[in-house]
Amino acid sequence: MRSADHGAERPEDTLLADAVAPWRFFDSLPEGIVVGLLGPEAKLTTVNAHLKQMLGCAVDTPDDRVDPFHPERFIDQQARAVLFSRLQNDGGVRNYPLRLRRNDGSLIWVEVTATRSGAVIRDVTERKHHEDQSRGLHHQLLQAEKMAALGQTISGVAHELNNPLATILSWAERLAETPADDKSRRGLEVILKEAERAARIVRNLLTFARKRQSTRMMVDVNDVVRDTLALRAYEQRVANIAVVQTLAAGIPEVFADAHQIKQVLLNLVINAEQAMVSSRGRGTLTVRTWHDADRESVVLEVNDDGPGIAEESQDRIFDPFFTTKEVGKGTGLGLSVAYAISQEHGGRIWVASQSDAGASFFVELPVGGHPLQARTPAPAAVSLETFKGLRVLVVEDEPALATAVSEALADAGFVVDRACDGEDGLTRLTQGTYDLIICDLKMPRIDGMQFYRAMAAATPALARRVIFVTGAVAGTDAERFLEETGCRWLAKPFRLGELLRAAREALA
Repeated sequence: MRSADHGAERPEDTLLADAVAPWRFFDSLPEGIVVGLLGPEAKLTTVNAHLKQMLGCAVDTPDDRVDPFHPERFIDQQARAVLFSRLQNDGGVRNYPLRLRRNDGSLIWVEVTATRSGAVIRDVTERKHHEDQSRGLHHQLLQAEKMAALGQTISGVAHELNNPLATILSWAERLAETPADDKSRRGLEVILKEAERAARIVRNLLTFARKRQSTRMMVDVNDVVRDTLALRAYEQRVANIAVVQTLAAGIPEVFADAHQIKQVLLNLVINAEQAMVSSRGRGTLTVRTWHDADRESVVLEVNDDGPGIAEESQDRIFDPFFTTKEVGKGTGLGLSVAYAISQEHGGRIWVASQSDAGASFFVELPVGGHPLQARTPAPAAVSLETFKGLRVLVVEDEPALATAVSEALADAGFVVDRACDGEDGLTRLTQGTYDLIICDLKMPRIDGMQFYRAMAAATPALARRVIFVTGAVAGTDAERFLEETGCRWLAKPFRLGELLRAAREALA
């Protein structure tokens, strides 16, 4: 009888290895496995180690207590019912998406391939995250394309609307200076007020429908607040949101792009509205301004009484693409844009919030000029001697507006000539000399830009004494043109007082 070969494998060892190997393979699979009867009355017999890890269970948790389909793991109980219905009626599911809750309360996305007797569960949380990000980027591209197309449309519409609005305002102002009975005067005041309201609506559409280059000037932050809140007045009323404005009087102006500051404020206001409505169905929005004399800055605060912002989110709240809203409800770009605009203006933005106690966002902008001054007197207060005998050429293709502007200038003392477009204007320049030119930008045949280049080449001394009027500038070639020339310009519709002030400045 041969002695036992210690290097040889014994039959009982082979049997044991064969029995253990499948379980090692079962536990080493990178996907969750559950074996047993699946359904409302589940009887689970075995789960693998990866499923325990996926669900946040301890390694030594008994298999029959690791139930991936327990009701407490579901955000939506309807999703659980549909899954079991599919298993019952169809015999199984393949790559069925579910959102489950782990033992620590965190959420994961999984895909389930199952029959009534078992399931394979794959954790696809990371993949879903990347898909959501890609979807968000795709949405941003589509939105950018839509906004570009909308901007082109609104630019044309604004020009067509602003011309009649400018005419209405000009004539209403002129008629308001003539003797009239009380009823007529009240009517004229209503016409002026409503025309200005329509003009603000058009300007706001232009502001938010298209991108624009930054154009900075001295800005009253309180005016920006009032204009922005007026934009949201209807939505706030429908959503049962009360608005409290606490705007400090006499705060200094800041050197800023009013459109961009309005964009910052609009983002903050809409975020606050959504937070309050989603949590309580109503709320109170408080907007404050004040002057910090020590820091020589103006501070704007937007406060809401919504659910607040979790402390762990506050450090990331201004990061691009970070959002606490549901997928599809927010892009995560609004606050990052607000942050960038604040930084570009030499200011800053920050948040103060406690969970369930509302949130306050603060925007601080450096003072770029002197304290707010009293408004310039009405046009009638401008001495007629300032303009008496000076020759002005009005180049405007809208006859009604050209008539209103020309008669107002004549009343102020100017000697006025009119041209119906740029080509007619160039012809008149060869027939006489002028002290000032008031010119529309968008005209048939030869537009304002072509007219200016030809005029400046022929009479360079007149190049800085041109005032342009236009119905649409933001984000167009006209905006770049006006910046390059340095000429004064007025957006239609304008008040006659603004035109006379611009004329005085140009002549000075």
